[in-house]
Amino acid sequence: MIPLKKKTDRLVQQIIQENPDIAQIFRKAKNIQEVKELLRSFILKDMSKEALNFYHYLSIDLNKLQWQEYASIRLLDYIDNDGLELKDQNLRQQKVLSAPITTLYNCIINHKEVSENFLWDMIYLLRQYSGQLKQNIPSKKKVLSWMQRYTWGLDPELIEMRKSNKKRIISKIIEKIDKGEIKHYIFKVDMSFEEKFNKLEEMWQTKKFHLQFAFRDPQILNEMLDNSLDIQTMQRLNDAKIKGIPLFANPHYTSLLLINPPEKYKYADQPIRDYLFVSKRLIEEFGNIVAWEKEDIIQEGEPNSAGWILPTGGCIHRRYPEVAIFIPRTTGRACGGLCVSCQRMYGFQKKELDFDLEKLKPKESWSKELPKQLEYFEHDTQLRDILITGGDALMNTDRQLKHLLDELYFMSKRKYEANQNRKEKYAQMSRIRLGSRLLVFIPQRITDKLVKILGDFKKRASQIGFNQFVIQTHFESAIEITPEVKEAVAKILSVGWIVTNQEVFIPAVSVRGHTIRLRKALNDIGILPYYTFSVKGFKENSTNFTNNARVAQEIKEEKYIGIYNKEIDKEIVQLASDSTNLIKNAKSLRERIDVPFLATDRSIMNLPAIGKSLTFRTIGILEDGRRILEFDHDRNRRHSPIIDKLGRIKIIESKPIKAYLQEIKQFGENISEYTSIWGYSLSQTEKRSLLYQYSQYDYQVVEELTNFKPIEGV
Repeated sequence: MIPLKKKTDRLVQQIIQENPDIAQIFRKAKNIQEVKELLRSFILKDMSKEALNFYHYLSIDLNKLQWQEYASIRLLDYIDNDGLELKDQNLRQQKVLSAPITTLYNCIINHKEVSENFLWDMIYLLRQYSGQLKQNIPSKKKVLSWMQRYTWGLDPELIEMRKSNKKRIISKIIEKIDKGEIKHYIFKVDMSFEEKFNKLEEMWQTKKFHLQFAFRDPQILNEMLDNSLDIQTMQRLNDAKIKGIPLFANPHYTSLLLINPPEKYKYADQPIRDYLFVSKRLIEEFGNIVAWEKEDIIQEGEPNSAGWILPTGGCIHRRYPEVAIFIPRTTGRACGGLCVSCQRMYGFQKKELDFDLEKLKPKESWSKELPKQLEYFEHDTQLRDILITGGDALMNTDRQLKHLLDELYFMSKRKYEANQNRKEKYAQMSRIRLGSRLLVFIPQRITDKLVKILGDFKKRASQIGFNQFVIQTHFESAIEITPEVKEAVAKILSVGWIVTNQEVFIPAVSVRGHTIRLRKALNDIGILPYYTFSVKGFKENSTNFTNNARVAQEIKEEKYIGIYNKEIDKEIVQLASDSTNLIKNAKSLRERIDVPFLATDRSIMNLPAIGKSLTFRTIGILEDGRRILEFDHDRNRRHSPIIDKLGRIKIIESKPIKAYLQEIKQFGENISEYTSIWGYSLSQTEKRSLLYQYSQYDYQVVEELTNFKPIEGV
């Protein structure tokens, strides 16, 4: 028998020494089947009624479980699913086997080698089961101390550093124009350097400048960053260019990166860097990326995976009865930058998306196609919410956006008026959302002219049933909040729209206290958090993947200090109805209930099936230490009827927990502060704030579903 490697043997002996009763079961049993039977009996004898009900799916109330019972349920799920074979999209559909009990048995009894990641996960599972691994919810004082580690972009010192960055970038652009290296812009003859600088500084205040001068080449970007990028980063950027992954870093967003910052800001801009610079794994997988969300795969004339029949043209995406995404055929299909964890990377790979704004300018036929596309909303019995995105809704020009909003108004008015004469009422349009990251990428986009367009639409649309007007944006870090951002948000609030935020929980923002700092910073400038997303996708996003156990840990151990009761939830709805005073009123409310931020967001994952959820239980683990989670759908909202036929969804995570902890350790984190992460094997989706629920009609909407067709075999 080949002896185990020294590290493996040390971990195995640790398991044996810490768990003598379980080790005895492994030694006593004649075979693996008997191990499972004896281990099951050993666990069941001490389980409470509440834990048994949860294990058998008879209860879904996590609050009734003790911390140790999380481990009991996971061990039973491991026994039940020992031998589970799945196709792993992280490994391009390769079949993998989850057999944690068999693996541990073979390691202890037969000295079969296994990864340290697997063994560490099992060590902490058994420590949780024995009571050695505690949950220990940190005090509010402790959580606030974590939050205070992070600054925001309105810190005077950061503002000055970024002013310096801006001057350097403008100077570099002038140099390249003068040398003829930038050919799309020419200065007037005999202009002095000061005149050129003043001209570009004036242009800096426009969206056009930041798109026109966006840096698309790694070497040029590095020059703008004072040649501060290390060899490894430059190699990845060049490899990405060869592979066909676009680079699009506009001057404003580039100016947020810190060049040789003081020690206290050493990792402050890590979230920006991890959103801007591609990972090695993304480069390796580009060309083999598959769509994560099944409802995005559409066959003309056939229902999508949620059962919805969609019009031709690819403008409308839908998974829920009440809401559909609308992607116009305009420059709104592009973005102000490329987020390397983008769910649309599949589209970039297929060359359906890029940054060719000329190519995306609407054709003459669009003026005729737009109202026809919107008729889908008009004649649907359930649709009441339109999310205009892309790309990015605010990448549309003012003219394009006004045209879109005008046609949306005309359609919604027809639906509203037709409803007056209907015996069986349709859902009338009541919510509009514009999905945009330009508040972060190019806050200069929020001009007085744009705000007037938004305000004029609200005045008209409020007369025909609309009562929720939302700019849905995407900040990753409080460091992205700049004076320009603060001014832009104030303009939007002034015309009766609110701003909500979606954060993607990549490792750089998942560190202790970072996301609650963002929530507070957003509240301070008038933005309300909406979603905190787990990273979706497979190996291409594995570098930016944060384990769902950390998401669950953040909710219970950090976010809890911003939780409020049902009565306060009603008051938050009133904040949105008085958007011009939202900042003042939100601050007053937070002070009255003594919370640093209002936890209005829900932490969820977009499932690779239909819908969003964070209701999961850990049912398996691979030999490399990656967990297998079984998700149920979010029962707090209405779904397509397909949901109940789909059953629960199994997801293989993209990295082991041990690997995640080693990753954040590189950001200077003390991973001993995260020890309880190993025990978060169960989670439930948080309830939706009243702020994000649909308002009630004064009539009953007909139950009939239009544009829906059941899928055979589902």
